[in-house]
Amino acid sequence: MTAHTPSTEPFRDPQLPFAKRIDDLLSRLTPEEKTAFLHQFAPAVERLGVAAFRTGQEALHGVAWMGPATVFPQAVGLGATWNPELVRRVGDAVSREIRAMRAKDDRVGLNVWSPTVNLLRHPLWGRNEEGYSEDRKLTSAIATAYTHGLRGEHPTYWRTAPVLKHWLAHNNETDRSTTSSSVRPRVLHEYDLRAFRDTVEAGAVAGVMPAYNLVNGRPNHVSPYLAEHLRTWTEEELLVCSDAGAPSNLVDSEHYFDTHEEATAAAVVAGVDSFTDHGTDSSQIIGRLRGALERGLLTEADLDTAVRRQLSVRFRLGEFDPSYDPHDATGEFDTPAHRALAQETAEQAIVLLKNDGVLPLAPDTRIAVVGLLADECKLDWYSGTLIHRSTPLEGLYERFGAERVEFAEGVDRVRLKTSTGAFLHVPAAEGAADEVRGAEGALDPALLRGRTDLPVLTTDAAGTELAFADWGEGVLTLRAPDGRYLSVADDGFLRASADQPGGWFVQETFRLEPHGNGHLLKHLGTGRHVCVSADGVKVADEDPEVFELVVAERGEEAVARAAAAADVVVVVAGNDPYINGRETEDRTTLRLPGQQERLLRAARAANPATVLALVAAYPYAVDPAELPAVLWTAHGGQAAGTALARVLAGDVSPAGRLPQTWYADDADLPGLLDYDVIGARQTYLYFEGTPLFPFGHGLSYASFAYGDLTVRAEDGAVRVSFSVTNTGDVTADEVAQLYARAVDASVPRPRRELLDHRRVTLAPGETAELGFDVPLSAFAFWDVAQDRWRVEPGGYELLAGASSEDVRLRTTVTLDGEPTLPRAVLTTGLAAAGFDEQRGVAIVDRTKVSGDAVTPAGPQTGELLYRACDFGRGVSRVTVEVAGEGTVELSLDGGPALAVLSPAAPTSGPYDYVFLSASIAAAGVHDVRLTLRGPLRLAHVGFSG
Repeated sequence: MTAHTPSTEPFRDPQLPFAKRIDDLLSRLTPEEKTAFLHQFAPAVERLGVAAFRTGQEALHGVAWMGPATVFPQAVGLGATWNPELVRRVGDAVSREIRAMRAKDDRVGLNVWSPTVNLLRHPLWGRNEEGYSEDRKLTSAIATAYTHGLRGEHPTYWRTAPVLKHWLAHNNETDRSTTSSSVRPRVLHEYDLRAFRDTVEAGAVAGVMPAYNLVNGRPNHVSPYLAEHLRTWTEEELLVCSDAGAPSNLVDSEHYFDTHEEATAAAVVAGVDSFTDHGTDSSQIIGRLRGALERGLLTEADLDTAVRRQLSVRFRLGEFDPSYDPHDATGEFDTPAHRALAQETAEQAIVLLKNDGVLPLAPDTRIAVVGLLADECKLDWYSGTLIHRSTPLEGLYERFGAERVEFAEGVDRVRLKTSTGAFLHVPAAEGAADEVRGAEGALDPALLRGRTDLPVLTTDAAGTELAFADWGEGVLTLRAPDGRYLSVADDGFLRASADQPGGWFVQETFRLEPHGNGHLLKHLGTGRHVCVSADGVKVADEDPEVFELVVAERGEEAVARAAAAADVVVVVAGNDPYINGRETEDRTTLRLPGQQERLLRAARAANPATVLALVAAYPYAVDPAELPAVLWTAHGGQAAGTALARVLAGDVSPAGRLPQTWYADDADLPGLLDYDVIGARQTYLYFEGTPLFPFGHGLSYASFAYGDLTVRAEDGAVRVSFSVTNTGDVTADEVAQLYARAVDASVPRPRRELLDHRRVTLAPGETAELGFDVPLSAFAFWDVAQDRWRVEPGGYELLAGASSEDVRLRTTVTLDGEPTLPRAVLTTGLAAAGFDEQRGVAIVDRTKVSGDAVTPAGPQTGELLYRACDFGRGVSRVTVEVAGEGTVELSLDGGPALAVLSPAAPTSGPYDYVFLSASIAAAGVHDVRLTLRGPLRLAHVGFSG
C-alpha cells in the first residue's frame, strides 16, 4: 500500500473550498472504489487514508438503536408543542449525544436519517407517531427547527447531517412497497411537496430518503421529482439515500424493471446516491452497478455525480479536517441539561382536550391511577434505550406522595388450563440477568433475537397467574408475575423473557381462537399455535393445545375498587407502539381497544370524577361527554410520567395543541389510499364535518383575550398584528394561531389554512403584541390551467385565535393578484393529469422516466373535468394520446358526447402511445368533460382547427 502524503494532497487542504477538494479526491478514486461508495456501508480507501463511512443513523426523538441515550417525546409529540425553538434545542441535544456516543463507538453514524416530514394526512397511518402534523406549515416549522439543531450553528462544519424522510406522499403501511399514491398537481404542489421544500430551503438539510411507495404509478426511488423539484431548492449537494431494501423492490415486488441492473441504473440516474440494501453486504449492489456499467446503462460520470454528493456531506461533517472540526470533542451525554430538556419537552407536548374544572388537582387529592399504561413508559421502534424512566404512576407518587395514590393496572388475572387439567407454569428464573432489548446497540435491531437462557414454560397442577391484556382486535399479551412477557425465541419455545413487546417481528403477542369448549392460543409472530410437549411449551404446526381461560379477577373489578376509594380517578389509556399500529401495520379503527373502554366505563361508574389521560401515538375517537377532563400526550419519553403529574397538579399549565384533526368516527375518514386531500375533503384544510377536537385545539388553566387586530398589505407581504392578554390567575403559555381563507375563490381552496403561529408565555395580566409578516406567496395556489403558482385577486379573510375553530378575531384584506384566465387549449392542449375535478380516476406514469397519464381507477368509468377551456374562434378536430384499450368520450358543458375515440386494437404495452383524432366543432370558452372507459391510459388532449 502506498502511504498517502497529506501535505501534497489538495483534498486535505482546509484552506481550499470544499468543491475543489472534492474534485481532487474524486479524481484519485478508481472506478471500483467509486462503485463501492454507492452502498450504505462505503469501505475505506486505505491507500488514500480515507475512512469507511456509513449513511444512516436513526435519531427521530433521540439517538436510536445504539443503546442508552436521552429519550425525548415521539415526533408527533414534538409537533404538539408548536414550539420550534424548543424543538431546535432538542435537535441540538440529540446531535451532541450522537457525537459523544460516536467518540466511544464508531458504529454510531453522523448522517442522521431524521426528521420525518410526511404530513399526517390520515390518522390510521401506522407511522403517525413519526410525523409532526397534518399541516405543511407546522410540519416544516418543526422540521426546520429540528434540522437546525441537528446541524449545529457552525457556518462550515455540521455536527450531524440530517436526511428528511420519506419522499413522497407516503401515508400507508398496507402494501406500502406496491401501492401507488395518486397525487394530482394541486395536491402535489400545495400539500406534499411544500413541507419538504420549506425545510430544504431553510438550509440545514443534507439529503432525503425516498419512500417505499409509488407516486402516480412510478416508484419514488426513480422519481423525476428528485431532479425537477428537490435539487432546485438549494445550492447544496443533497445526498439521496434509499430506504432499506427498496432498490431490490424495484424488481422483486414492484416488477417495475426486468433486471436489477436496469433498476439500479435508473435509480442512480434519477438521483439516488446511496443504496441501503442487503444490510452490511455490499456485494450485490456493487455487482448490479458493475453490470449496469458493462451494459452501458450507467457511465462513470453518473458514479461521479453520486459520489460527489456523498463526499460533500462527509466534508461538511469535518471528516477530512479533524483539527478544525469544532464538534469533534463534543461530549455532552445524559447531562442534567438534557434531562431537564426531556422533561420540559414532555410537559409542553401535553394537550388538555377538555376540562370542566376538575383540573388542576389539589395537593391533598386522593388519586386512583388506573389503566394498562398507568405504570408504563413505552418506547417505539425509533427510540433509544431508557437511562431514566418515569411512568404516570411514578410521577404521581413523586408529586402527591405514595400514600395518596392508589394503583390498579386493569389487566385480567388468568391461568391457562390445558386439556389434561394442568396449568401453564412459568418456572423461576433464578440468577437470570435483567436484560433490556436493544441495550447493547445494533446497526440493525431487526436482527436481535429473543432470549434462550431462561427456562422454558412447563405445566403443573397449580400453574402461574398471568397478566392478560387485550390491545384490540383480539391481540393480547401475557405477562408473568416477575414482569417479563411471554415470548417465543428462534427455537420455538415459550419463555417469560421479554421486558416489553418489541422488535421488528414482535414475538410477544397472541390471539385466542375459539375451539370446541376452549381456545387455541395462536402466536402471532410465527403464525403457529401453542402446544404442550414433553420438553416444554412451544409453538408448532401440529397438535395445538386446547386451553380453558380461568379468570381469577377481571381488570374492571380492580379498577372499580380503586376508583371508589379515591377523590379523582386518572385512567391512563392508549396504545402500545409495537401493537396494532406501527411501521408495516396501519390501524383499522379510531376506537380505543375494547378492554380499555371497559376499564374507562368501570372507573366512571365507580367515580364520576374520572380524568382520561390518553398516552398514544394517534388520535382516538372517544366520547368525552361524561368525562370532566381529557388529556392527550404522545409517548413522552423518559420524563413522561413526571411531566403528566406536574400538569395534573397545576405546576405547569398545559399548552400543547393538537397537530392533527381528531375525528369523531371512522365514518368521517376517507380511504387510507385516497391521497386527494382536496377532492376527498381531508384534514382540517378541507374537512366539512364536525371534528371531535379540531386542529390546533388545546386548553389552558388560564384564559386569554385577543384584540387590536391590524392588517396591511405592502412591499410584497401582508403584515398582521394583534395582542394576546392573560386574563387568568396563573402564568401560562398560549399558542396564538393565524389562518387565512380565500373569500370568493375560483377553485376549491382550504376552509382555512395556517399562516403562522406563536407560542408565548404570559404572566397574569400580561399582554404580548404579536406581529407576523406573511409573504404574498402564502396566499397562492397551484393553477393547473397555467401550470404555476398564482395569487388570485380578491378578498382573503384573516383569522386569529386559539385553534382552527376557536377564532377570536377576523378581518378581510384585498389582494391584487393575477386574474383568472381560461385554458389556452389551442396552444397547449390539455395535460390529462391537469384536471380540475375527477371521479374514479388514478394518475399513472406516462413513461418510466417522467410524465403523467390518467386511467380509470377501477373497472368502472373515470371522469375528468377541465374548466374554462378557450377554443377561440373555433376548432374542428380533437387528438388524444392514449395507450392500452378502451374509449375516450369528449363532451362540453355536460352536453352529449361530441367525439368517441378508441384504438383499433390494444397497444402493445402501457407506454406505447398512439394518437387518435376525430372531428368536433367548438368555439368560445367551455368546460371539457372526458369519460374514460376500459384499461386505457390518456396522456394528452390536443385541439386544432
